[in-house]
Amino acid sequence: MPKHFSRIAFLAASLIAGCALASTTGTKVDSAAATSANSEMDAPLFYQLLVGEMELRSGQPGVAFQVLLDAARRTHDEVLFQRVVTIAIQARAGDQALIAAKAWREAIPGSIEANKTTLQLLALLNRPAEVLEPLRALLAVTAKDQRGGVLVSLPILFQQAAEPKLVYKVLSPLLQLAATRPETKLAAKLTLARLALLAGETRQALDFTYEVETMVPKSDEPMQLALELMPSQPGAETLVTARLQAQADNHQLRLAYARALARAQRIAEAVREFRLITMAAPAVVEAWFGLGALELELRHPEAAEPALREYLQRLEGSEGLAKELDASRQQAWLMLAQVAEIRGDLKGAEAWLLKVDSPQRLVEAQFRRASLLARQGRLAEARKIIQALPEQTAEETHAKFMAESQLLREARDWRAAYELLVRANERFPDDADMLYEQSMMAEKLGLLDEMEATLKRVTKLKPDHYHAYNALGFSLAERNLRIDEARELIAKALTYAPAEPFIVDSMGWVEYRAGNLAEALRLVRQAYGSRPDADIAAHLGELLWASGAQDEARKVWQEGARSDPRNESLVETMTRLKVKP
Repeated sequence: MPKHFSRIAFLAASLIAGCALASTTGTKVDSAAATSANSEMDAPLFYQLLVGEMELRSGQPGVAFQVLLDAARRTHDEVLFQRVVTIAIQARAGDQALIAAKAWREAIPGSIEANKTTLQLLALLNRPAEVLEPLRALLAVTAKDQRGGVLVSLPILFQQAAEPKLVYKVLSPLLQLAATRPETKLAAKLTLARLALLAGETRQALDFTYEVETMVPKSDEPMQLALELMPSQPGAETLVTARLQAQADNHQLRLAYARALARAQRIAEAVREFRLITMAAPAVVEAWFGLGALELELRHPEAAEPALREYLQRLEGSEGLAKELDASRQQAWLMLAQVAEIRGDLKGAEAWLLKVDSPQRLVEAQFRRASLLARQGRLAEARKIIQALPEQTAEETHAKFMAESQLLREARDWRAAYELLVRANERFPDDADMLYEQSMMAEKLGLLDEMEATLKRVTKLKPDHYHAYNALGFSLAERNLRIDEARELIAKALTYAPAEPFIVDSMGWVEYRAGNLAEALRLVRQAYGSRPDADIAAHLGELLWASGAQDEARKVWQEGARSDPRNESLVETMTRLKVKP
């Protein structure tokens, strides 16, 4: 095949465009140029390409596909095959695109692009059982030093697969074989770890991650895998902490570790890691933000404010897109407004809010303004601020309902919050998150049968809604009802969020109701250590009180009261046990 032949794939399209231009401008097409171009192909092929392009331009992609695919098969032209695949993809005809890609492979078996395109289409069409043949062919025609790159691209290719377990099962034998070859050993182990993680085979993923760490002990890749495995495999964290012990100055890894701890709701530990970074490497701007955000979540305004101020100061000297920097500032201003609000400095909070002018932060800023008014006893005015927000889309309407209901919850107007959420759920039927909020307000009003029915509906709508399982299980334990069922519900919640402190706390409360005080104390201590929240403090204090450690109980309650003196659980517990604040 002549080297210049691939240019003919688009010649007909170019001529059509040229003729259209000529008819518009009155310019005559150069016949000599046309003759020269025609000399590169015979007349039947030229006519076939011309018909195919004309059919495509006239809105007949199916006809164009057939005509041009036939031409590609006859000419074995790679560019023309690619053109046919593109036509099918643009027409959203995935099966036809795959037919063209397979025809391309048959015509040119040694084509890297043909095999790669076939593999990509099989992944896109969720047909993992068919990928082995083109993958083997692709590896065979790829240079040895580049085969590892092909393997490590597979998890990205299949990350949206509908059946990740099947992908892992199909590809594992080939990858295990590749792991025996020096040029692909590391890439194969990495790919096995990634695919196992996608498939939910976390134990196997961890085993492969340990192997990769042994092979490349200074690489970042096993650390990234370990961080992703932390929620389900405790052994993964050991890899990360061992690396940090060996490389105390690896601040980026520590930053990623702190974020992983925060995602796992191990807030106190995350704060510790962020603080270590700010002390050892104050130029790491993100650490100041993480520290400030988590101290705020723990309701420690005295620690949150200096961290957030330092973040803003250092942000001014940071390099980055102006839009991204502005978004970061706006978020920090909102947090500082909340810090001031917790301190009771309402004027200071308003001053920070006046800085916020981003449309993307409108709902949050207005909510904080409304919250300031509500704290002054002006709840009706506060509600009007939320109600005046625009609602041009369903998402904006949804956000308004949620913001106003949160405002009413903070004001402890349970009845108004409940009635608002009932209206919201009429507007947004089968919205699991909004139904969950309604169930919480039903509980506050003592509508326990309704709460239970609504939570069960939530879990049917969204089977992984672990907050609903936890809320229902804790409610049963709190009322000392159906303890075995409560344990099952909370255990199910823990399968979705294994280390979530509030769920661990709930399991501890179930054990307390079941008469297992020692186990209850262990679990609630664990929860409080991860997140020293006032609700958890109330439970831990009661368990300590029941075990005879009354001095320690008072200390825990005092800690909880410092962070949230109005916390209902804390106030109720201390009142019931006749303990003075």
